[in-house]
Amino acid sequence: MLSKIGLIGGGYIGGVLAQEIAQRGLAREVGLVDPAPFVNPKDPPDRQEVTKKQSVSIGKTLDISEGLPTIRRDVRLVGSKDYSAIKGAELIINTAGVPRKARPDGSYPSREELLATNLRVTGQVAEGIKQNCPDAIIISIANPLDAIVYTLDKRLGPSKNKLMGMAGQLDSGRYCYFVADAADVSVENVSALVLGGHGDTMVPVRSSCLIAGIPVSKFVDDDTLKSIETRTRKAGGEVVGLLGFGSAFVSPAWAALEMAEAIIHDKRKILPVCAKLDGEYGVDGLFVGVPAILGRNGMEKVIELDLTAEEKKAFEHSVAAVRKTCDEVDEMLEKL
Repeated sequence: MLSKIGLIGGGYIGGVLAQEIAQRGLAREVGLVDPAPFVNPKDPPDRQEVTKKQSVSIGKTLDISEGLPTIRRDVRLVGSKDYSAIKGAELIINTAGVPRKARPDGSYPSREELLATNLRVTGQVAEGIKQNCPDAIIISIANPLDAIVYTLDKRLGPSKNKLMGMAGQLDSGRYCYFVADAADVSVENVSALVLGGHGDTMVPVRSSCLIAGIPVSKFVDDDTLKSIETRTRKAGGEVVGLLGFGSAFVSPAWAALEMAEAIIHDKRKILPVCAKLDGEYGVDGLFVGVPAILGRNGMEKVIELDLTAEEKKAFEHSVAAVRKTCDEVDEMLEKL
């Protein structure tokens, strides 16, 4: 158990995280930061005053706190609209970002506009961490994942072990679920890894996909596996399309908590994470999804897999996409 875990962003993922941390007893205190709701200067003065008194983070932490006697958990939850709630946190989970949604006129912001907005948000997140818990281990969930983790690294300059992104665990979980469903076996039997960037170029590693230690090809035919791998790359969009709003929120929260528990309990567990590579896989200075050992010091060691020629080519393609995005980030950060 940690003394304190800080959560940045009180949306759907942040709410699930706060609830689960309390339920699992992972920290004595949970601090949740979210500036919402924002005051609309066009609203009448009386409406603006009402909005000023509202707080998503305080409301959610109060709701969870009022349920603690029922689930018999002694955890202190605090919320704030500024970053004071995360002061002294040993572990930070960042979910802060603006989703791509339609404007009032029905148009959508461009990829570049959305990226610029989320980089500004990430700048504020980095400053909040720097001022309140500069030594915390950071797990970032916010999208675009690769760009946000890269930006946090630029703004904070932490040691390699203390900053990582949550993507591989989520994508690998989706891959495992689809394989288990196709093979008609328990999800507990399936182990699989997804490497690379968190997007359409991600690499489901078939050579490492096993069912009870047996190669997946013994259970699922080639065409079905190809379909599963494509579905895995598009899985986030599939959920959004069905919901009609927002993004997936339970599976990302659980994936981040799998990483957090490995750190909190010093499990030295091998999990796929978005880690900064310093020569591993022939990559320098980029955050890319790879398997790594997670323990009390954070990301303790990157594990290098022996990929097939096809998988290696796909991984290099994914890394190139991540590098292109980070080059865009560098240009944008100079202007922000």
